[in-house]
Amino acid sequence: MLSLGSGGGKAAKPSFVSYVSPEEIKKENINDELKPFLLPGELVICEANTVVKYSREDSLQRGFYGKLVCTNFKISFLSAEQLLDEVEQSYRNKLMGENDISLHCVDQIFGVYDDKKKPLLPGAVKNKIPEKLLLYCKDFRVFHFGLRYTKEEDAKRLIRAIVHYCLNPTSLKCLFAFSYVGAAGGLKVGPSGNEEEPPTIMFETKNDWKMELDRTGGLLTYRIISSNENYKISTRLPQFFAVPSSVADDDIKKYKGKGIALWCWSHSSGCALLKMAAPPETADDSTTQMDKAWIDRQLQVLGETHPLNHTFRTEILSATLPTLQEIQAFYSRFKQLFLPDNAAEFWESDVKWLSVLENASWLEAIRQCLKKALDIVECLEHHNTSVVLVEENCSDLCCLISSLVQVIIDPYFRTISGFQSLIQKEWVMGCHCFLDRCNLLRNNDKEAPVFLLFLECVWQLLQQYPPAFEFTETYMTILSDSMYIPIFSTFLFNSPWQRDNNQMLDEDRRMRSRSLKLPSVWEWSVQFENSVQALFYNPLYIGKPKTDKVRRMQRVKPQRQMSLPSSPSYHSRPSPKKGFFREETDHLIKTFLGKKISKWTLTAEDHSVNYRLFYDNWRSKPIDHHGLLLPLPDGPALKIWGQRYLRWIPEVQIPGGGLTTTLNKASEIMDEIKTLQTKVSQRILKRQPSSPNTDVFTPFHQSSRLSSTFPFGTLRRLTIKPRIPVSTNLSMSFGSMENLPDDEEDLGLL
Repeated sequence: MLSLGSGGGKAAKPSFVSYVSPEEIKKENINDELKPFLLPGELVICEANTVVKYSREDSLQRGFYGKLVCTNFKISFLSAEQLLDEVEQSYRNKLMGENDISLHCVDQIFGVYDDKKKPLLPGAVKNKIPEKLLLYCKDFRVFHFGLRYTKEEDAKRLIRAIVHYCLNPTSLKCLFAFSYVGAAGGLKVGPSGNEEEPPTIMFETKNDWKMELDRTGGLLTYRIISSNENYKISTRLPQFFAVPSSVADDDIKKYKGKGIALWCWSHSSGCALLKMAAPPETADDSTTQMDKAWIDRQLQVLGETHPLNHTFRTEILSATLPTLQEIQAFYSRFKQLFLPDNAAEFWESDVKWLSVLENASWLEAIRQCLKKALDIVECLEHHNTSVVLVEENCSDLCCLISSLVQVIIDPYFRTISGFQSLIQKEWVMGCHCFLDRCNLLRNNDKEAPVFLLFLECVWQLLQQYPPAFEFTETYMTILSDSMYIPIFSTFLFNSPWQRDNNQMLDEDRRMRSRSLKLPSVWEWSVQFENSVQALFYNPLYIGKPKTDKVRRMQRVKPQRQMSLPSSPSYHSRPSPKKGFFREETDHLIKTFLGKKISKWTLTAEDHSVNYRLFYDNWRSKPIDHHGLLLPLPDGPALKIWGQRYLRWIPEVQIPGGGLTTTLNKASEIMDEIKTLQTKVSQRILKRQPSSPNTDVFTPFHQSSRLSSTFPFGTLRRLTIKPRIPVSTNLSMSFGSMENLPDDEEDLGLL
């Protein structure tokens, strides 16, 4: 280990006071023996020896010598020195090590020149080599690498390679996924996680859609469209999808899916959730007239498919929700809160942390999405009103809101297999542009974390109703991290058509003949052993009896259906035969005659949904964790996703605290219950005692010292003197902050 000066207090300037002899610095011979772990198809581009990786836990005053390697998949730091005082990690990824960074996970690169931090862009490194290289990652890790003792040519070559492969625009052909699956010769993936878990429905076949239609039931009739098989009609539609039974195939072919109400989900009371891709905001006169007549006809078709006592409502999402550009701006400001360079910078930012958080507006975007979902849920649950979500491309906000509404209403989507099936149906088959929104090709003008915003909203629900979800926040955090590992087809393409007809496989006949297929992110065994996958399952989850797993077709409302009287605004609305659709089309005519699509809204009377009364009446009854779950979208109820954003910051770790302690205790109780159940079964059946059952829920390593950021932020024995007293009694008992103990045992935290 290399000591770089005294610790504590404000970070010292890099005067680099070394307490080792020059002979100890020469470790090139040791580093030459270090070889990176390479995946199939992974190639080393360049490497540099005698690189120092600074220790974040010690305010960047100590570090480890090693080799920094850049491949066509990742940046990897290798060191012969070991952290002898570090507890073994419980979280292990087969694809990525602790000191590995996927090239697509790198967000920003900076170089430190004479105490000044400057961004490194392609072509920026020409003559002078920076003293230090800083890598800011999309999973909120921050790496500091010292290059003072690295050979100049090696350092220059390494920096140029890292900047080029992390920041330069690229093409789909150059993504590592194709090299990986090509060299692997086809992946043979074993069973993932719990073998008793129902399989994830991929919605790639007609039978998948039929199963979901049968599961949801409902009063309305829908049919599955197969005329887009092999993408004959449109590349922005899946090969199979469901529409109201009255929609003609000729209309779908003529308008290529534009203006077609696509089925999302059916309510047992008869109403349904649908989505529609609206025509562009700007169009010429001939297109406007054609679109106007087409939308008018579709509204009439929807009215005819409804029972007499049902109405429907169009919801223009762009009118009340942030735009993609605003979502990206909110997140860019928000993420800066969680990327401190060192401990001193963290404590300095703590003074204005709340004001910066408010100005970022990310939590406000989450609140708006939750409120919009509540609005739509009330229409479906209380007013028996079908809702048609409308967006220009029907692949961003439509995916977000439709998925969130289904998680709130349908308990099936709160299981692991159901949640994964939901993402397949609404996001992957809904043609969400993961390739553009995740910026995998570094095309920054299209980047927007829409899928992450959806995960944030689901996380808020998970915090408010933990027993209602089969999965944990660890599962959601790992899912969000997997977006930046470019080998999974789930997050790699803009549409199923692009996935099935990518140019790489078409041009390479040898690869095509081997019928290679990129793995799905749901094949968790590609990344984790079963012991890690056990962390996905929530021990607090209240599961349904096996006989009730399948949702039957029914005509009655769910158990927790509201018995509120119908609001006057809905009760007094004119019936479809008395001009309701005429009134709707008047709004559409105004829209397509020059006004923006965001102005296509319903009247104020239609928007006067008293969701607060709806929520209060629902809240006054006992919560059914297998029924409706309404989130509280008010500001004080929203929290920061601590495990995702704070896991790499040692200053916020709580030794032996946080949700980890609760889950650990619940796991112990579950293990004990299963053991007792086994003994009871053996006694009833009058069997001889067999070997102890080892197939129990044990996601936590009981010998490990758990922290609030488990399993990511491993608790280390290296500690920093606190900048603020941990308690009034503690500060009084030690007299002054300078006398505070350094060891966790002395503080009584362990």
